[in-house]
Amino acid sequence: MEDELRQKLDLLEKKIDAVFISAEKTRKYILWTVIGTVALFVLPLIGLAFIIPSFINTYSQMGGLLQ
Repeated sequence: MEDELRQKLDLLEKKIDAVFISAEKTRKYILWTVIGTVALFVLPLIGLAFIIPSFINTYSQMGGLLQ
């Protein structure tokens, strides 16, 4: 009886370890997805916040879009 219980506990431990490894892989995947989103979406938006005013200034000096 005790050997059977020990085998079941060992099997459960192996399954728990497999679930932990899978959860860690998922966590890393989500982390890199967030990093990619920031790099490809948020950073260009910040850049545009600085570039658009300079374009507007250039066009207004040339008499372009605002007249």
